[in-house]
Amino acid sequence: MRLLGYRTVDMLVDLLEADEPPLRRATPAEMRDRLGAPLPAEPQPFDQLLADLRDQVLPFGSRVYHPAFFAFIPGSGTWPGALGDFIASAANVYAGSWMESAGVTQVELEVLGWFASWLGYPPAAAGILVSGGSAANLTALAAARETRAGAMRPELVVYISDQGHSSLLRAARALGFRPAQVRILPVDHHYRLAPHVLAEAMDADVAAGLTPLFVSATAGSTNAGVVDPLPELAAVARDRGAWFHVDAAYGGFAVLAERGRAQLEGIELADSVTLDPHKWLYQPYECGCLLVREGESLRAAFEMAPDYLRDSEPELEEVNFADRGLQLTRTSRALKIWLSLRYFGLDAFRMAIDRSLDLAELAARYVEASDELELLTPPSLGVVCFRRRFAGADERELARMNDALVDALERSGLGLVSSTRLDGRYAIRLCPLNHTSRPEDVTRVLSFLEQADPAAGSPRHSHDRDDAGWLRHPEIDPALLAPLPLFRGLEPRELDRVATLGYLREAAAGERIVERWEPSREFHVVLSGAADVFVRGERVGGLGPGDFFGELAVLEWSTGPDYASVVARDGVRLIVFPPGSVPALLRELPAVEAEIGRIATRRLPVS
Repeated sequence: MRLLGYRTVDMLVDLLEADEPPLRRATPAEMRDRLGAPLPAEPQPFDQLLADLRDQVLPFGSRVYHPAFFAFIPGSGTWPGALGDFIASAANVYAGSWMESAGVTQVELEVLGWFASWLGYPPAAAGILVSGGSAANLTALAAARETRAGAMRPELVVYISDQGHSSLLRAARALGFRPAQVRILPVDHHYRLAPHVLAEAMDADVAAGLTPLFVSATAGSTNAGVVDPLPELAAVARDRGAWFHVDAAYGGFAVLAERGRAQLEGIELADSVTLDPHKWLYQPYECGCLLVREGESLRAAFEMAPDYLRDSEPELEEVNFADRGLQLTRTSRALKIWLSLRYFGLDAFRMAIDRSLDLAELAARYVEASDELELLTPPSLGVVCFRRRFAGADERELARMNDALVDALERSGLGLVSSTRLDGRYAIRLCPLNHTSRPEDVTRVLSFLEQADPAAGSPRHSHDRDDAGWLRHPEIDPALLAPLPLFRGLEPRELDRVATLGYLREAAAGERIVERWEPSREFHVVLSGAADVFVRGERVGGLGPGDFFGELAVLEWSTGPDYASVVARDGVRLIVFPPGSVPALLRELPAVEAEIGRIATRRLPVS
């Protein structure tokens, strides 16, 4: 056992010290050629297996610990943390019940206590370590529903900003929420969820007989590192009886740095908080965390006591972590945190987080000083979004050329960045999170992007995506909007903004788009095709390209009914603006509001 362990450690240290690029791709065919073989019936030498891992498996993927890995959210773990995982696996630790794991359970309680104290949570808070932010968000929504509503009901509504993490939508779907029960609310020009937008959406739902259940704010968005106005959003949610959750999977541990603490003001007001130690606390994957202000609600949501577990029921003050989440069989994720934090000391982690913030500010200054680069957002919690300027290029061409630059950087092996979209604009996203990253790593990558020929790379993404799924709709091409009378005269950036607020819908001939007297708060604009308007079964008008309907709900933020039915005469293509996008549409584009009002004054309800 010792011999195999020594050889494994030697292989790993060599791997971690190797001068390799941050990403090495491989095709499925290539990997089948390298690894596809029948399972041998006879034993194989362990040295050969280590060599296969080192040469045929581990090189093909991302080296998230690379000092120039600035894509997505890097994961730069620590060696003591890795040893903690090794200990948990070698000892095959079970961490589900106090009876079978008093030692590691207390370690987890200690770690959770540290986290809660950093956030400013009260002594009654409780939590659990899970696989990551996705599992933590799912656990939070389950606890909120069980605490505030009990069984699933169709009138329960969840509120998420359009910068919220996709795991929140996956959690809602997994727990039985349908798309109509989830509100995706638009953010302001700083990519923050405005309190009045949330309040308007929640009040409209209450007036329609629905029940606001769960509000998720973001503390460090994946796109741009932005923090929502937490104190104000907490007040809106509290006043309407909703559970207030903060998804701080990315940014939460920035509370350890003075600058981060200032940005995260109000996080202590949340009913629950998601954290990811495998991000900005430098732990190996997998390691997520959920903290709940009223800790008893977490146990009440998940505790079960089948006959076969009677022997492990907790006594007074004992904790069974299987009663706080979805997993019965679970190992200890706390050992690696406990080991690495104690080995390095808390100050080392504070300094590492401060260095990340410094590197993000360095990157922003470099971009602002450059004649070639354009800063799209100020640095926020370590994320910088920018792009390269190309004279005379429109948005589509800018996206294509910047995407080619991202690909060229990857091919160079110097570093890795990722991309996103902000207000419909392509953005290169740089996140210097690794504790091994240096200023020269940042400037080297930016210099490459500033000077490289886009022809050296090729765009990896299609910018005409037409995929749809649960709560997802095809993207709108802003060029479709320009000819419509309602949007005529808008600047290209304003058209891009409109495109982010709505979604495309197609209705077949005979399909009823809206029904008279049914509550509706959606605003529709006809792109193509024709529809008929009926009142009491009688056709009273028609709609064609450029026409719109649902304007009363738009102007009044009404939950009242539609006064007429609209039925597709032939195939109709529409842009639909959901309720949460309406305030932004009117507030940011007064010309659109004026045109809607002008038409609306000519349309009186037909009783």
